[in-house]
Formats: sequence, C-alpha cells, structure tokens
Amino acid sequence: MLSAVDIDVYDLVGIGFGPSNLALAIAVEEHNARCPRVEDRISAVFLEKQDDFGWHRGMLFETADMQVSFLKDLVTMRNPASDFSFVSYLHAHDRLADFINYKSMYPLRVEFHDYLSWAAGRMRDAVAYGHTVIDVVPVGGGDFLDVVAQHAGGVRTVRARNVVVAVGLESSLPPEITPAERVWHNLDILHRAAAFEVSAPERFIVVGAGQSAAESVAFLHENYPTAEVCSVFFRYGYSPADDSNFANRIFDPEAVDLYFDAPADVKRMLFDYHRNTNYSVVDGDLIQDLYRRVYRERVLGRQRLRMMNASRVADLEARPDGVTAVVEHLPTGERVALEADAIVYATGYRPVDTARLLGTAGPLCRRDDENLLRIDRDYRVVTEDHLHAGIYLQGNTEHAHGITATLLSAVAVRSGEIVASVAADVADRRPLPPPAPRPLAMIGDR
Repeated sequence: MLSAVDIDVYDLVGIGFGPSNLALAIAVEEHNARCPRVEDRISAVFLEKQDDFGWHRGMLFETADMQVSFLKDLVTMRNPASDFSFVSYLHAHDRLADFINYKSMYPLRVEFHDYLSWAAGRMRDAVAYGHTVIDVVPVGGGDFLDVVAQHAGGVRTVRARNVVVAVGLESSLPPEITPAERVWHNLDILHRAAAFEVSAPERFIVVGAGQSAAESVAFLHENYPTAEVCSVFFRYGYSPADDSNFANRIFDPEAVDLYFDAPADVKRMLFDYHRNTNYSVVDGDLIQDLYRRVYRERVLGRQRLRMMNASRVADLEARPDGVTAVVEHLPTGERVALEADAIVYATGYRPVDTARLLGTAGPLCRRDDENLLRIDRDYRVVTEDHLHAGIYLQGNTEHAHGITATLLSAVAVRSGEIVASVAADVADRRPLPPPAPRPLAMIGDR
C-alpha cells in the first residue's frame, strides 16, 4: 500500500486493475526479474477503485464457460514458462489432472475468475485498492503526470513518467432507459436477482440477442422454476458466434500488426466482416440448449420460456415492485403489455471515456479526423509535443488495433509490448557512465 505522502516518481502508474493491468503488473515483475541492474528495472504501482480484485462478478454464472481458450490467459502467449499461467494455477490448486480429464479448452467462468483473483493476490503489493482516480495533471514541464486519486483517507497524488489506463468497459443502456429497482443491466443480474431468493417471481423480461442476453435467459429460467422468462430481441433468432479456425486468426498477435498498418477503409471492412466473432452473437451450444428448452416445454404444454423475436420494447413503466413493458412485434406492429417482476437489459458495453478520466491531461491527447484518439502501435497515445510523459491505453483502441483491443485474447502480448516501450524509455533516461580517466600524458597534450 502507498504511504500517506507519495514523493517517489514511478516509471509507470496503472489506472485500473482488471485483467489487462493485472497482466501488465505481472509483465513488469517478470521484466524486473530479468534485469540484474537496478537502474534497468521499471518501478510501477496500480490504482484500483474497487476494494479488492473483481471481474464481472454479476455474471459469474455457475454453468457459464469462457469463450476464450485457457492458453490465452494473463501470460502464456507472452511467456509460456511463467508461473502465473492458468496451468500453474491449476497445479497450485491440485486440479491439473482433473482439468486435463475435463477435456475442454474453455474453463468455467467462475474458475477463470478464481484464477485471476489468485494472480491478483500474488501481485497485491503492486496495487492500491480503494483509490478512484479523479485527475491526471501534467507537471515538470510535461515530463511527469500527477495521478490524483480519492480514497477513504482523503486525496493522494502519485507522480508518473508513464500512465497506463485500463479501466475496461461500462454498461450501456438504451438512451431512453434509466436503471431502477427493477430495471437492470445484465452486469448486475446475480446481485439483483438474489432479492428474489425468498419470493416466487412470476415473470422476467430479458432484452438483447448476444451472449450475455442468452446466458441471462438461461440463468433466470433455471433458477426461478415458477417464473416465465421472455426473451425480446430484434432478430429472428440468436446468431451463432463464428469461432471457426480461420476466423479465429483475427485474434492472433500478427493480426494486430496487419490491422494497424492497413488503410482506414480496410480496417472498417475487416472489423465489419468479423464482428460475428464477438459482437451480438451466442455460443452455438447455448443456442441449441435454449431451443431444446422451448421445444420440451411445448411438448409438455407448460411454456415458461418465450422467444419474442423480431420485437422491441416500445414502452416501459418502472415501479418499485416491478415493470410494465409494451412489446411490439415489428413485422405486424402488434403490441402486448407484459407485467414483469424485473426487466434485464443485456445491451452491451461501451468504452469508458478516456479523455474524461484523464481530466487535465485529456485535451493534450491528439485526435484524428473522426475525433478518435491517435494511438501508436505500442498503445501509446499521441499527445501534444510539450507532453513528454507517456499515456498508454489498454482497451478503447479498436479503431487502431482491431477487434482484440477489448478482449482477453490480447492481454498477455499487449502487456509485453507496453513493458518493452516503457523499458526503452527507462533506458533512454539512464545516466551515462562517467568517462574513463585518461592517462596523464594525454591530459598534458590537450
């Protein structure tokens, strides 16, 4: 934990401590372990607003699998020998043989979260929890950035030569929807649904057609056996994610290089072509499982799972004890009013506004013709010339680096690239060794 007054200058201050900056902290530690000279090492500290490590806790369904291979953990793609790998975690928990017999590349999500927590616990000395960054202020003629954070004891300032922003995504609701007691984003579903453990809800509505929506539908249908669950979405049916062999190569490290160097129109083309690897799509096994539930209920004559496809919520009235939603069937225009105990919006996420988070330093970040931040290949933001301190982004760089920018697939390799960039900055600042003394005869001959 940081001292009450921070007077040290860190080579790197990380804002946020989710999977991306956790991977970065590990990469820094492993870099330093390879440096015999203290002056070559990177000093780093991370500031996290949560009181402990947590990653999408509200979506940790017991039956949900990861959609990414366990080999794309925090370290393996960068350093397969690292003892921070998922395999090392399994070995430490005496489950390696069991996982091998599990015969899957995709761990349970609760297990992968436990892996992340295990790694974060080992890096606890590198992070200050309970610190919410409120400003980033250039100082020292632009050579440094003061990261200002609120915490339980007041306000703390940490000085940095480089700042790495990795605050993830925030929930996104339709503009006309306001969260309420019975109006939720799926990110909070486990916490909110717990309120019904002592009651028998009659109906839930889930809005959305992606993986999170389908998982929310499955969870509510399984855990509340007397409740009807209505899935409302624009499409005719859930679309399967494209996880085929060649399409998956869009997540390879080499694909980032190709995407970064491509013309703008090619970038847009590649992104649009491959949206169905990640956005608004559902795992094929889950689609099949939900269809079988619907069919089984039709056979039994007790339909609790209703797929309201090609539909939208046209109107919503929220009350402390429930909601009334008017659902419109788009092909016919027919409308039906549904009384429900709660409505869940699984309507995706959006990047946190980096400029807002950076505060004073935000306007010094340069933008392109589309008002997007200009980012170098090493994830460093292009800034005004007088700001010499580095600002790096983990996430919110899809326009520059492609579809992997917000995904777990890239965290290991990206962290290594950022560490290499910061290490080069450290080397550039290393004081030159004193000149070797010249022989006396040479001094006399000047």
